[in-house]
Amino acid sequence: MPLGVYVMKSRLNPAEVGFLREYCITMKPLLKASNILQSESSVYLGWLLPVIHQLQSKLNRLETSSQTCMPLISSLQNGLKNRFGQMLEDPELAAAAVLLPKFKTSWTDKPDVIEAALKYVKNHLETTEQESQHLQRESLDDDDFFSRPLSTKLQSPLELDGYLACASDSMDLLHSFPAIKKLSIKLNTALPASAACEQLFSCAGLLFTSKRSRIDSVNFENQLLLKLNKRFRR
Repeated sequence: MPLGVYVMKSRLNPAEVGFLREYCITMKPLLKASNILQSESSVYLGWLLPVIHQLQSKLNRLETSSQTCMPLISSLQNGLKNRFGQMLEDPELAAAAVLLPKFKTSWTDKPDVIEAALKYVKNHLETTEQESQHLQRESLDDDDFFSRPLSTKLQSPLELDGYLACASDSMDLLHSFPAIKKLSIKLNTALPASAACEQLFSCAGLLFTSKRSRIDSVNFENQLLLKLNKRFRR
């Protein structure tokens, strides 16, 4: 068979090209969501629910225009529901998103989710402030006859309202609200994906080879620290 005839027969037909094009369009939101959650900087646990909600919305919009990838879209939607269904109703995860200035209460159109998140934030802010006031009372000098009693009025609800009213989406906004910042750090310390940990183990495996099996733990830890932070070395 001549080479030209073989090449012509091996080319994709228009239906196959159309399917591949629609497949790429369908998988693009999932790819972007995965890249966001696997990022090693500026991504916190509070990003999880907004990213999943946005991914679900994009898949729902694709249902109206899809011609050949409906089974794929349905499978992706079912997979998200099975994997993240309980997390989407977790008030702690929703509160973590609310306490990030980038999202606040604009990341979902479900009022019950936002209401549960705000209730969680208010309860924990009040608990934190009550504990702080208790410690301050214990530290008062009993001999100070003219010491002023501490106010029992909680300022946390007012601080939360002020935080939500600010239009800024910069993380620096948290510095203006100490109680909000403290709770945000507590809820957003964890990462939404294990990519950073997996990279750490991968680099450790490259360092701890069979020829270097006698290396002590301190030396190994120092070398791993230098390897992962080489961009900070001069």
